[in-house]
Amino acid sequence: METKKDFFLECYQLGIIKFGRFTLKSGIESPFYVDLRPLASDPKILKKLANYMLDMLPLDNFDLICGVPYAALPMATAMSLESYLPLIIKRKEAKQYGTKKLLEGIYTQGQNCLLVEDVITSGASLLETIPEIENEGITVSDIVVVLDRQQGGKEILENKGFRVHTLFTISEVCSILKEEGHLSDDEVERINDFLAGNVVKFKEEKRISYEQKLDLCDHSVAQKLLEIAIEKKSNLIVSADVTTTQELLALAEKVGPHIVALKTHIDILIDFNSDQTILPLKDLATKYNFLLMEDRKFADIGNTQELQFAYGMYKISNWADLVTAQVIAGYDSLDCFRNVGVVAILGMSSKGTLTDSSYREEATKIALSHPNVFGGVAQNKIPNELLLFTPGINLADSGDGKGQQYNTPEHAFAQLETDFIIVGRGIYKSNDPEKSALTYRIAGWKAYEQSL
Repeated sequence: METKKDFFLECYQLGIIKFGRFTLKSGIESPFYVDLRPLASDPKILKKLANYMLDMLPLDNFDLICGVPYAALPMATAMSLESYLPLIIKRKEAKQYGTKKLLEGIYTQGQNCLLVEDVITSGASLLETIPEIENEGITVSDIVVVLDRQQGGKEILENKGFRVHTLFTISEVCSILKEEGHLSDDEVERINDFLAGNVVKFKEEKRISYEQKLDLCDHSVAQKLLEIAIEKKSNLIVSADVTTTQELLALAEKVGPHIVALKTHIDILIDFNSDQTILPLKDLATKYNFLLMEDRKFADIGNTQELQFAYGMYKISNWADLVTAQVIAGYDSLDCFRNVGVVAILGMSSKGTLTDSSYREEATKIALSHPNVFGGVAQNKIPNELLLFTPGINLADSGDGKGQQYNTPEHAFAQLETDFIIVGRGIYKSNDPEKSALTYRIAGWKAYEQSL
């Protein structure tokens, strides 16, 4: 017969609790993060959860059931189906049209409603929800919660006269996970410190070296780029924002010995010709051992991107080693980039960019999971499984007056833990691009070594 412990371990496999270092909404750093929404994606587990929660309750006391939006809604629905208690739905905010109701469903004044919550921390969301339900003439006496984070919320609600039933506490699940070998003693100690209100001492993680990244990154282009970096002692990518083939080839000849990749905007060339532009450019890439990175920033549906990538006058798929692509069109839009590596645009360096933290989080999830993607362009630290490319690097200027904001190599490596710096105007606009490339190469490598 399945025990409550067995059931929790089954839930744990869905990734409902993660341990590490997380910044909460309040700005406090926590050693664990709870997200029970994946439970709704497994019908069998959701049904079991509903019955475990119902078994804790005197069901004859309730006329209605309601889930706190939004994570608890599927749980309340499952409990309604198992118990035959009528479900009412609480909106986060009233509709601005029609009935403008905050509560949806059939109910009458004087009925008693069981409130369902996924996680209780401070109890704030419940203290907001309860008056909104009671304003409709409905009584709330009991609250059932899947997980109590043990941060005072349960006690606050009980002091206000509510009965709070919790299926698990964070201490209980940590004990289970430690017993099963999923948590170390250090992790348990950090969690106990956090629950006791003490300052949590997180182990400072050092950035990993290019050699370590070689073992971690399995994409062939990522490995090639890392091998070049180690061989040339360079992490420099030059952005060749020039408008003629002659300028492009002259720049590649001068900076080639110092770079790991040349970043092109091939569509700004006014005299592009495949034979006269691409063939000699590939020869220079072979001669000086660097990769060609076409900064096309693809941002369309998959079919259109495939046409832009493989057809037209530029035929990018024939010569680029890696390309940049937005992830705004979703996971499937990246399927078309075969035989190249994709660097996903996770964030931009321009002032007022719309790539906020929510977008960056979702974009990073796609980048981590898609086999064609091996890196990201961002202005913040990203997971070690991806290579980080940081643009906007300049040793002399802080900005260009057009919204571009620059970073130094030291900042990029020490604070962002970048892997490759991208330099444009600081090199191709200089009086001596070859000398400037050498300067940036030395500065970038020094900053990398100091960051280890």
